[in-house]
Amino acid sequence: MDISTLGLAELKTLLREVPREIKRRESAERVKVRRELEELAHARGFSLSDVLSESAPRRGGNRGVPLEIRYRHPQNPAEAWSGRGRKPRWVEAWLAGGGTLADIKV
Repeated sequence: MDISTLGLAELKTLLREVPREIKRRESAERVKVRRELEELAHARGFSLSDVLSESAPRRGGNRGVPLEIRYRHPQNPAEAWSGRGRKPRWVEAWLAGGGTLADIKV
């Protein structure tokens, strides 16, 4: 696409639309990657949450056993929370935006 031929109004419209399109495509790609990871985990006899919980940081208080994930970020499945301890920033932002914990419960 040669943007040098576009008029100012067209460029401004493009400037508004590009970030929205990027966000939409990132979201779609994230869903696609998650499905691929779930299929790979399933083919090996695991659920994706089983695989992800293995790499979760372990704390001394739970004797090396990772806590069960109870809440997961709706757009970024890599971010999760057990529901114990301080709420992560993404949970606080979700609640501040009008969301509920029930909305993001796994």
